Amino acid sequence: MNKHLNNSDKSLSDKLFMQREENLFHLPYEREIDFYETVQQGDVNKLEKIFLPLKSKQLGHLSDNNLRNLKYHLTITIALITRFCIEGGLPPETAYTLSDLYIYEMDNCTTEEQISDLHKKAMLDFAGRMKNLKKETVMSRPIIHTIDYIYEHLHEKIKLDEIANAVSLNKTYLCKLFKKETGQTLNTYTYISKLKIEAAANMLAYSDYSVPAISNYFSFSSHSHFIKVFKQYKGITPKEYKNTYYRKHWDK
Repeated sequence: MNKHLNNSDKSLSDKLFMQREENLFHLPYEREIDFYETVQQGDVNKLEKIFLPLKSKQLGHLSDNNLRNLKYHLTITIALITRFCIEGGLPPETAYTLSDLYIYEMDNCTTEEQISDLHKKAMLDFAGRMKNLKKETVMSRPIIHTIDYIYEHLHEKIKLDEIANAVSLNKTYLCKLFKKETGQTLNTYTYISKLKIEAAANMLAYSDYSVPAISNYFSFSSHSHFIKVFKQYKGITPKEYKNTYYRKHWDK
């Protein structure tokens, strides 16, 4: 067993040396998690912007056969996306069956172009289902647009006047309609804050960004205000949350 470990260590060392020599490095962990979370959140617009083709050298080299290499990467991607979407609320049987269908379809692909097209199709399909999932209890178009607006501007200071203007409704009426259709209060200290804190918690758990940097990213008025609101929703401070959950996603 020790001999096997020694051989493994040597292979790893050789591989790392060659990658450094050729200036080839894997996609940063934070960007990979950001991609999976974008699908999980149903943010189709952002997904289109950050979508990385399977042919990218940053995804690693799994086979000397180009077609097989792409198939391996697509299998891994679908498997991870499936689990992220389940955690995001997609019914497990739906997610697993969708995964099975895409992997089955992939198995019948005979060209790299077919694999690339299937990759984008699958990611947009999962993201679209997650987007619809968060809307399924909402009936009216203005509320659907309201939710989309909030998700698209989550990193900004979102004002009710701006939302009302975006969906062409009176602010007071919009708040009443939102409460009626979602059961939640539409203001900075409830629905919007909750979404910001959930997104911030994901960054604390999966990225190397500091607490102040995350606070600034989501446009909290101050670092202390971010800590106060975070503790209100999570029961612990952002620093305590990061110490507890940083990169322990799969331990669950």
